[in-house]
Amino acid sequence: MKAKLILRIASVIMFLHLLGHMVGATTWKTNPDATVQETIKGMTEHSFVFMGAKQTLAGHHEGYGYAGALALLFFSIILWIISNADAQTKSISSKIVLVLSTILLLWGIDELIYFFPFAAAFSLISSVLGFYSLTLLKKLQ
Repeated sequence: MKAKLILRIASVIMFLHLLGHMVGATTWKTNPDATVQETIKGMTEHSFVFMGAKQTLAGHHEGYGYAGALALLFFSIILWIISNADAQTKSISSKIVLVLSTILLLWGIDELIYFFPFAAAFSLISSVLGFYSLTLLKKLQ
């Protein structure tokens, strides 16, 4: 396989991760569990000032969720763009892929610790594909 295909697969995987993330980010306030609903109520009803802005914990949670979605979109786009690497751009492309793959590895570990394995799988698989593509990028002429 060529690096282009490997990186595009990683890009699509991260886009699918984004779609799943957006489902979770837009539906997290609906849960049939009464205890969860009570917690959500507390998060949405009480606000506090943080660095000059008045916000609820729910607002912070949503903000982080949307920021995470933008990061996932960014990863997906960069992987797609960098998949067009050729012999003239392989040096800078390899550096970008190395950094992005490392970030995705750390992102996946974070997801394993603080979220759940299914989400982590997307990031970790994309990371592995990125690292694998580095071996293929070295062969570009």
